[in-house]
Amino acid sequence: MNKIYPSAAAALEGIVSDGQLLAVGGFGLCGIPEALIDALCATGVKNLTVISNNAGVDGFGLGKLLATRQIAKMISSYVGENKEFERQFLAGELQLEFTPQGTLAEKLRAGGAGIPAFYVRTGVGTLIAEGKETREFDGHVYVMERSLVPEVSLVKAWKADKSGNLIFRRTARNFNPAVAMAGKLTVVEVEEIVETGSFDPDAVHLPGIYVQRIVLNAHPEKRIEQRTVTPKGV
Repeated sequence: MNKIYPSAAAALEGIVSDGQLLAVGGFGLCGIPEALIDALCATGVKNLTVISNNAGVDGFGLGKLLATRQIAKMISSYVGENKEFERQFLAGELQLEFTPQGTLAEKLRAGGAGIPAFYVRTGVGTLIAEGKETREFDGHVYVMERSLVPEVSLVKAWKADKSGNLIFRRTARNFNPAVAMAGKLTVVEVEEIVETGSFDPDAVHLPGIYVQRIVLNAHPEKRIEQRTVTPKGV
């Protein structure tokens, strides 16, 4: 089975549509599948529900999809750094399912592992728990959280072999493995593609069984969200 596609646009052809539940890897701007996000924007699909730790920044990453009003709902743990996100949410134009970061990670991991729901103490007694089932274990109240199984997952990795085995680079690993595992169909953007068998098996971070499509983006922009430098002479 050939998993390599000639472009991000080709990799998304026939698999994205209006109203879908999608998941996008990354943390801030670190490890985001920027070419796939641009290609998704170009498709014009709308009314998307997007699972992502956050929503990029104005004019880059998922911020582009917010600017074109293609996202109807975000399932996120952090919503700062994006003025358009703030404007749409406060105006009632964008739905938000606010989810604690650890809970969001576990909802994706559980979805990939075939676990439909789980109990956590995080969020008990807050808006997070409203309308959700609760249960007591060992004297503590827990809230039940449903797992997430997106129809399509968009992921960024450093290297892939032709079978889809992935290696992530340092902190760009973040949410990407969990997003890849959770998706019914996973598309991965990588900086290098090598022959199957090139990786030391112990170096593989995610096996190719979770990956259906791969696209090469050899020179991603890799923006820094906030750059802090020490003034000269200090």
